[in-house]
Amino acid sequence: MKKFFMILAAAALMAFTANIASAQEAEAPEQAATEEVAEAPAAPAETAAAPEVPLTQALKTKFIQGGPGFMSIIIICLVLGLALSIERILYLSFSKTNTKKLIADVEKALAEGGIEKAKDVCREARGPVASIYYQGLMHYDQGIDVVEKNIVSYGSVQNSELESGLSWISLFIAIAPSLGFLGTVIGMIQAFDDIEKAGDISPNVVAGGMKVALITTVAGLIVAMILQVFYNYILAKIESITIDMEDSSISLVDVLTKYENKK
Repeated sequence: MKKFFMILAAAALMAFTANIASAQEAEAPEQAATEEVAEAPAAPAETAAAPEVPLTQALKTKFIQGGPGFMSIIIICLVLGLALSIERILYLSFSKTNTKKLIADVEKALAEGGIEKAKDVCREARGPVASIYYQGLMHYDQGIDVVEKNIVSYGSVQNSELESGLSWISLFIAIAPSLGFLGTVIGMIQAFDDIEKAGDISPNVVAGGMKVALITTVAGLIVAMILQVFYNYILAKIESITIDMEDSSISLVDVLTKYENKK
């Protein structure tokens, strides 16, 4: 599943890069046309009826103005972060188990066929709760205390698997705004270099570097906010599954204790 989403992310990144290249090729004639229009006096009616720029074209323009170098890295952080987030969400969705039905099936299997039939029920079910149940039933012959210890230990392992990949998502959340701020610093340096070369501190000289600085900062913050929403949603799902695991583990110990007393 992870490989699938990484390939999907790579394909999306390649498509985005192709769009950037086409936008860069189209930028030069657009700039030339803009200069020609600026030289000619614009009629008031034409200015009032200026066509709206499509959103995709506006995003491409801002991307180029922000500098393809930093903006490309920020977009890569977004694509990889989203790929990992979607993979975690699907994994956690498939890990969700109807714990009430599972414990009822295990209790029924214990009454009808004993431990081996209960193992079969857990083996056919999916999710971390079923895996924990199976591990506990495997050690039933060693006593209830050993079963409880194995449930706790294996529960920690399952919890670690649920949290797999979160460190990379949090890394992209931290890197994206940092790259934006780095672009801000570089844009400010460019602005001061332009002031030094021109020997003038007029707004026209400073505007170019300041524009690059602001665009990269905004892009980095937007990417971080998007990934943060996915990250918190994933944490909420992990917390819900962990609570189910803990409650179900207690229920299994109770069921095995009753089964032991009936023997």
